[in-house]
Parts: sequence; C-alpha cells; structure tokens
Amino acid sequence: MSPAPRIAVLLVIALGLIGALAPAALGAEGVGPAKKLDGSKTTTTSTTTSTARTTTGAAKELLSLATKSPATGATVSGKIVWEVSVLAGAPSKIEFTVDGVAVGSDTTAPYGFSLDTTKLANGSHTLSATAYGSKGVKATTVVTVKVANTASTPAPESEPTPEPEPTPVPSEPTPTPTSGPIYWGATIGSHLTGNQAPWDMSAVTKFEEGARKKASMVQFFQPFANCNPGCSFYRFPTTPMENIRNHGSIPVLSWSSQSIPSTKEEPDFQLSDVISGRYDTYIREFATQAKAWNHPYFLRFNWEMNGFWFPWSEGINGNKSGEFVAAWRHVHDIFTSVGATNVTWVWCPNIDLSGSLLPLGTLYPGDEYVDWTALDGFNWGERHGSPGWQSFNQVFHRTYRRILRKVAPGKPMMLAEVASTDKGGNKPAWIKDMLVKVRHKYRKIRAIVWYDVDDRGTNWPIERNKKAGNAFRKGIRPSAYHPNIYGGIAQSPIQPPPR
Repeated sequence: MSPAPRIAVLLVIALGLIGALAPAALGAEGVGPAKKLDGSKTTTTSTTTSTARTTTGAAKELLSLATKSPATGATVSGKIVWEVSVLAGAPSKIEFTVDGVAVGSDTTAPYGFSLDTTKLANGSHTLSATAYGSKGVKATTVVTVKVANTASTPAPESEPTPEPEPTPVPSEPTPTPTSGPIYWGATIGSHLTGNQAPWDMSAVTKFEEGARKKASMVQFFQPFANCNPGCSFYRFPTTPMENIRNHGSIPVLSWSSQSIPSTKEEPDFQLSDVISGRYDTYIREFATQAKAWNHPYFLRFNWEMNGFWFPWSEGINGNKSGEFVAAWRHVHDIFTSVGATNVTWVWCPNIDLSGSLLPLGTLYPGDEYVDWTALDGFNWGERHGSPGWQSFNQVFHRTYRRILRKVAPGKPMMLAEVASTDKGGNKPAWIKDMLVKVRHKYRKIRAIVWYDVDDRGTNWPIERNKKAGNAFRKGIRPSAYHPNIYGGIAQSPIQPPPR
C-alpha cells in the first residue's frame, strides 16, 4: 500500500490524464458526414473573418468581410455560387482562391464567383476570399468545405505490392482459448484516402490491405444535429449502413444526443430535453427509418457517460443525477414502440484508471435496456498529463472486472475504442499483447474495434508504423477473429459469433 501522499499524487495525475486526453469533442471521435433532413451531407467546418487597418497620417481605412455562401459546414458538389459580404469598407476587388490557388476575382458588388467543384478532388478544401483596399489594406474570410461529387467507376488499380513479412522468430506455445470467436473491425479516419469510412468504403479496403484480413465490423459516428448556425437534424444513415452491410460487415453506429460543433455546454441538448420529449418526433422518425432498413446493427448511444467531457454526462451541461438512465430508457422505449427491433443496444463507459469517474452502477440502464456492454480505453504513452506508458492490462483490467463482477455480468462486451500510441514504449508489442489477451484472458470480450484515426498527434493508426502494422496483421490472423461474413446476419439482438 503506497503512502497517502503518493495516492493523492496519483489521483491528480489520473484526473489530469482524463481531462487532458479524453476524446472531448466529436472531431476527435471521427465524425463523418451524415444525411441532413434535406438529403444533403455536411461536415464540421470553420469560418474566420479578418479585419485589417492602416493609418497614414489622419487617414484610416477599415475592411471587413464574411463568407455568405457556401454555408459553413456544407458538403458541396457540381457548380456552386460562392458569395462574400463586405461588412465594412469599399474594396477595389475580391480575389477567390482554393487551397491557396487563385481561381477568380470580382470587382463589383454583390461579390461572388461560380466555382465548378467537379474540377476538384473529393474531400476537404479551403476556400479563401481576400478583399483589397487602398494603401495595401486587405482582409480575408476562410471557409473549409467538403467536395463530394459522384465519380464514374475508376479502372481497377493493380494489386499493391505486399510488404515482406518480418523474419519469423520462435513463438510461445499457443494456449487454449478461454473465450469464443470474436468480431473485429475499426473506426477508420480520413488518413488513408482523404475521406472517412463508411462514406468512402475504399478506406475500409485500404485498412484491410494492411491487416490482410477483412473486417467484420465498421464503426462511425453521428450526432442528433448540426447547429452551425441553424439546426438541421440528421436522418438515419441508410446509405453508410448499407455500404457496410454490402461489404459483409456489421455496422456500429455511435449516436449522440448533441449537436456539432461539439462543446461540453449545449443548453438545447441537455438530458432533460430528451427525457421531456422535446426530441421525440426526431427520435421516432429516426427509429422508424432504422426499422425500415430492417437489418441488425449495433447502436452505441451516448458513450463514455461516466466521464466529464461530453454534454450528455451527469454533472455537465446542467444534467442531473439519474438523468442519464432516464434518457437512455426514454430513447430505447421509442425504438421499441415503433417496432425497431433490429437494434442491438451497446452501453459503453470509459475506462476508469483510479475510480475518479462517475460510478458505473448508477449509470447502467438495466439488463432489459442493454444488449452488450463495451469499454473505451487508450494507452496514451509518454505525453503531458499522462501517467506514462501503460500495458493493455493496466488500461482495461480494473474497469473490465468492475463491469464483469458488479454491473452486467451476463452481457457480452466489446472494446469499442482501443489504440496505443508509439510514444514512450513498444507499440508493436502492445498490439501483440492486446490481441492475445483478448482471446485468452478476457473471456467476456467478443468484439474489438481498433481506433484507426489520427488524433492529436498520437499516431493511433496502424499504418503509421510498419512494425505496428505487422504486429496487428499477425495478431488478427487467428481464425478466432472472424472476417466479413455477416452481410446476411438476421438475428437481433446480435449475438456473439458462434463457436
């Protein structure tokens, strides 16, 4: 037993780790474009308005402008009208640039430019409009948008040259498995193709090329709404779900009762708003669309609720004790009322290294409202606010044991977000240890989703390190990790893969 002062220090370190490193915004969680009620797609974007001043003797000039369209957060295609409003001053011209390359200019109000996005690659682009005044004064407004044009089917690419396998070394005897077969997959960011899966399924293909095995699960994220500046509510993502199913994999939809851009304080998206029925019409429509799709999928609703970095956590955003369970049950009951029985409900807290987060027992909705439990956890390695390099056991064992013994001993579990950095230790060895322990030591874990997303310089993706990629490929190779054979899965709730 360590002395009391050391315990206090460890608690401070743990709290610092959680506050500094927890995925505090959906941007870090890999939110991709999702259908709005008008059928368009959107991603989070940012707009800046700059003001320039110059003084020559007593003369002063002020220029200020803002982008009028495309709206911030827009996904665009075809030809669009790019409009700029001059808020102050009288510019001699406005120059329009895309990704730093000039594409046109306008000298008379209203200022605008017709942009043909079919000449741009699909993905994120920066649109800058710069106003020029007298005596060198200028001001710029910037918008980031996503181009998403439907392209003709490209000619098949040649097969990539496989990386050579590392020189084999003597391995330990393979122990007898103590768990059953396991679903496996990933949350796949835009680092592979410029777009996130499952909107771009070639990102899944790229990931699988590295793993040399097809994934049986693909996870993605979607909030209730985009409120930038007005609120548009996202429909059930039928196309991405169908993309995953057609690939032979099981969709994992992480759905949250919030808006983006994400902040901890969202007064229009408190748990009491969900409980009171404010969003019942939207939730019922979403559930009805899920029923119409009529295929099984995992729904991970309001994850990491035991932390303090999301607006659906109790003690945050005006939320009170007991409201998380009430909100969960309310949403679940709406799905049940419309007959959306193809949903498998996943309750997913964050790992708790020191017992400093909210008690799990008070946040569990009950066995009749939960089909699977899950955990999110990361080895953050050597970085500011971190307790240092941690093994897989150090990250997961404490909270895993708590759920297994006290909270939901009868439920199968998935690791819904898991990854390791390479800073401060041996990432390939960490991955190898994880994939062995999941099979042989953690008997309740029947699904694992690697977090293959660039996030705050942590190098989570396996593609960032050749040795880490080799370790993942070798670790996922055993037949216990099932491939993409689940396109025709029909049973709901989804059961662990059969032995």
